[in-house]
Amino acid sequence: MTTHLGRYARNFVCLVALIVVAACSSPQPSGAAPYAAIVQDARTGEVLFSENAETRLHPASLTKMLTLYITFEEIQRGRLTLDTMVTVTRNAASKPPSRLGLKAGQKIAVRHLIRAAAIKSANDAASALGDHIGGSEQGFARRMNATAKALGMRNSTFKNANGLTEAGHLSTAADMNTLGRRLFYDFPQYYNIFSRRTADAGLAAVRNTNTRFLDAYEGADGIKTGYTNAAGFNLTGSAQRGNVRIIATVFGGASTAARNAKMAQLLDIGFKRAPANAPTRVPPAPNYSADVEALIAEADALPEVEGGAGKTIRLQMAVASSPRPAARPDARKIAAAEEAVEAIQDDIAAALAEAVAEPPPPGTLDAQAVAMAQAAPGAETPVIPAPPARPENLLAEATTETQPEAEALPEATVAAAPVAEPGTLDGQAIALAAETTLDAQAAQIAASDEMTVSAPMQLAAAVVPVAPEAPKRNAPIFDRVAEAPDLETEPEPVVIRLSTSNARHWGVHLGKFNSRSEAERLLLKTQLAESATLNDGLRKVVQKGGGYDANFLGLTQEQADLACRRLQARAVQCFTMGP
Repeated sequence: MTTHLGRYARNFVCLVALIVVAACSSPQPSGAAPYAAIVQDARTGEVLFSENAETRLHPASLTKMLTLYITFEEIQRGRLTLDTMVTVTRNAASKPPSRLGLKAGQKIAVRHLIRAAAIKSANDAASALGDHIGGSEQGFARRMNATAKALGMRNSTFKNANGLTEAGHLSTAADMNTLGRRLFYDFPQYYNIFSRRTADAGLAAVRNTNTRFLDAYEGADGIKTGYTNAAGFNLTGSAQRGNVRIIATVFGGASTAARNAKMAQLLDIGFKRAPANAPTRVPPAPNYSADVEALIAEADALPEVEGGAGKTIRLQMAVASSPRPAARPDARKIAAAEEAVEAIQDDIAAALAEAVAEPPPPGTLDAQAVAMAQAAPGAETPVIPAPPARPENLLAEATTETQPEAEALPEATVAAAPVAEPGTLDGQAIALAAETTLDAQAAQIAASDEMTVSAPMQLAAAVVPVAPEAPKRNAPIFDRVAEAPDLETEPEPVVIRLSTSNARHWGVHLGKFNSRSEAERLLLKTQLAESATLNDGLRKVVQKGGGYDANFLGLTQEQADLACRRLQARAVQCFTMGP
């Protein structure tokens, strides 16, 4: 009996030993630990908690934060716009879920790709952005590694734009936390996209993969989730309460619920350890060397060909010189010069039109006006056809009234006067002009043979200027035009509400609060302190997720950016909200 028991015991020990040896000889996953975490005060960058934060692990879709950072950088450099149309490559269209459903050769706007990559974590959208910016997956990977180095991500190497598992594609919790903080401070105008629950991505409406955590944790507003079999459930999260903002990253969660619970614990640690008032130390702009600048400019946008394939264009972007810009001209001088140029152009156009215009038909008022203008002293008297016949008695009366005065004029005056046929309108005008002059009246009195008693009175009457009676005209040339009645001026519109149109669709978010009165009190206090930048904004308190968001709306992008920078300089946490 004892012999059998001993044999069974030896066999059991051998079996256990074999199991242990087999377990020890099985392949182990890369990295010292599948779990890592870090907590930082976003204002100062101070690390408040860390566990395996420098261990190189699989980042999964947290990689898309760097893809989006580079995309925002390209927009800032002017090489892209939100409306730039991207041609989807075969490489991007072949990516597995999660995906937007892009097809090779399809064109889609950059804004829709950003939304799909940030909110839905679509692999095909992230790859489409990478292929368009870098020219290829390998070219964009070089750009990612150069950017990561410039941002201070010391232990990260990237092989693709989406974070799918690939040999050598590794990062750390510390590096991803650094990247999340950079997104907040370097591109605050785009940061609000990470807190959107849904968005229009062109092909479909997408839903945020981080909705549960955003709704469950007070003050949470981002940033990015990630999951693969090799990485587990990853999350870089951020939350703000009052003046304190905390950023944390967790790698290797066992499930979505476990990951969110761990993130909540990490953020709670951060809010407990971070001081209520701390100076904001904005990280410096990334410092790219000349070689990196050349790498950034190495791949241009893909040409519009089938499949999106194209060659790489290499450019040298090293700055040879930086001349001082010319002084901006005075706006008033520019406006005056433009008005003078417009007046000269109008005069030239009028002269050309008059030169090439056909003469008016004979007998019309326009023809008579032209003839009188050309009959000025020193000008040649043109031959003008006689006007239509008038009544005989009127013609005789006009002839008897004008003929004696014309004969009584001195010889010099008669010789210099323009010649016109009697009975014409020109003749009547010349006789009328001669009759009304003092010299003509004096000559007429001197030539008279008889000096009657009434002569002095006639002389006095001749000396005193009397307005002559207007001659009768068959067809008047210039008559007074009745003045148009004054139009009633429309009352000026009274602005009773500030519109958010015309580029006023930006805002400033000051945080989430437990009560509406607390949020309104902060908005009023902030607007009074920063009236120079927020006077045009609308104070808006939005109830969301069990709290109250304090926002200023109705600002331009420049106003929102300036206001947020000024507030951050005074240790007031805020970020801008854009379209």
